[in-house]
Amino acid sequence: MNEQITHMAEQVTAGKLTRREFMGKATALGVSAAMASTMFANAARAAGPKKGGDLKFGLQGGESTNSLDPATYASSVPFQNGKQFGDQLVEVAPDGSIEPRLAESVEGSADAKVWTFKLRQGVEFHNGKTMTSEDVLKTMERHSNEDSKSGALGIMQGIESMKADGDNFQVTLTEPNADLPYLMADYHLIIQPNGGMDDPGAGIGTGPYKVEVDEPGVRHLYTKFENHWNPDFGNFDSVEVVVINDATARTAALQSGQVHAINRVEPKVADLLGRAPNLTVHSTAGRGHYVFIMHCDTAPFDQNELRMALKFAINRQDLVDKILRGYGTVGNDMPVNAAYPLFDGSIPQREFNLEKAAEHYKKSGHDGSPIILRVADGAFPGAVDAAALFQQTAAQAGIPLEIKREPNDGYWSEVWNVQPFCASYWGGRPVQDQMYSTAYLSTADWNDTRFKVPEFDEMLFAARAELDNDKRKDIYSKMGMMVRDQGGLICPMFNDFIEGVSNQLQGWESDPTQEMMNGNMSRKMWFA
Repeated sequence: MNEQITHMAEQVTAGKLTRREFMGKATALGVSAAMASTMFANAARAAGPKKGGDLKFGLQGGESTNSLDPATYASSVPFQNGKQFGDQLVEVAPDGSIEPRLAESVEGSADAKVWTFKLRQGVEFHNGKTMTSEDVLKTMERHSNEDSKSGALGIMQGIESMKADGDNFQVTLTEPNADLPYLMADYHLIIQPNGGMDDPGAGIGTGPYKVEVDEPGVRHLYTKFENHWNPDFGNFDSVEVVVINDATARTAALQSGQVHAINRVEPKVADLLGRAPNLTVHSTAGRGHYVFIMHCDTAPFDQNELRMALKFAINRQDLVDKILRGYGTVGNDMPVNAAYPLFDGSIPQREFNLEKAAEHYKKSGHDGSPIILRVADGAFPGAVDAAALFQQTAAQAGIPLEIKREPNDGYWSEVWNVQPFCASYWGGRPVQDQMYSTAYLSTADWNDTRFKVPEFDEMLFAARAELDNDKRKDIYSKMGMMVRDQGGLICPMFNDFIEGVSNQLQGWESDPTQEMMNGNMSRKMWFA
């Protein structure tokens, strides 16, 4: 059998065997589908990337209110836009390590308080300007400014000073933090000329593709930037991002060949879609989670008894079974799972309990008026159905949950982080410090549950400064319990990233960091 597999791999490398043909023959030989897929990917990579062609994405998560300003990125399409035209100092690799981008290397002091990023030389912005350490400094200063409303504001807390030092960018922290390089990989921190101080939404960066068309909520077109610092990134002549928020239309566009890849494949159609002869459905487990979020500082959610009632009233396993169709795992009302380093698996799992839900609801003193939960199809795949299931179980506990369906367009600017109770999603972050700093630190602009607890903030800073992993894990465990039992997060499930990809594309690489290979499909893939 080994000789046959080797021969088949050679045929793939020579371009004489399609993925479908390889998979069929390999499985007939008794090779598992997962192993066959890996073998094919390795053989395809051995053939080497082919340059050229026009790549088309059909993506959910774009709105007419979107901007190219990286500080504002809050949904899928803006995230993908940034990956086309921009680069960060570093990136998180699929294996969880730190990968150089605009910084050639990163070096921390022995106490993890001073971090030096040695910058790559000769990097060119799309406007012809050469990147300098001043551009890096200005970028970080802009995202540290509360007026920028940057999604990275939370992770910039704890920086004592920053400076441009010749070919280096240096960060000095108020307290040690061994995870600082991971924070600098945040997708908002795209390096811009003069930090984007002049025109943050210009879409000028150092990325492999440059902006040609910017029609928010409709389409975005990028063409190959020939002077990109890494010739191995960006194999296509152009990349087009077409906004298709409707799940049915998005799936149809992939099946008909109008687009080459889509995000947010609905779990209920994933298995059926995967049987199509011209495409593959990829499912990647990671840190993403689908949630319902309550503002802890807004009535009636300022009563923890009510928050606890709602947490006990949701049937998590039912949602994993009926909404995710098994493409995910049960959540525990905290934003971290076993995919995170230093996760404490001994924290008790919160169970569905109508008796406790009714008990907490009674203690809350709520007046019985409708509790409004705002949802939209674009919040996450199956969000409306998930809300309906939540409404049914809450009613069984005597909790009057009312669903208000919102339009997709404007959801991330008018509902999320604005309204006190809504559906949302998080892609997760590589380390707990970044997740908690982005969304649970009191001063974070993306604190979408308005969880503002000084004791939690103190523990977050203490965890950053603690270099003993056992002690650090203990602190994170206490933080997780605090969010679970006092916060406004209802996290019923951790979702897999499910994407549909045409078999015309080669070079797929599973990446648990974010969807669509952490936004790197257009950098790393190529046409067969």
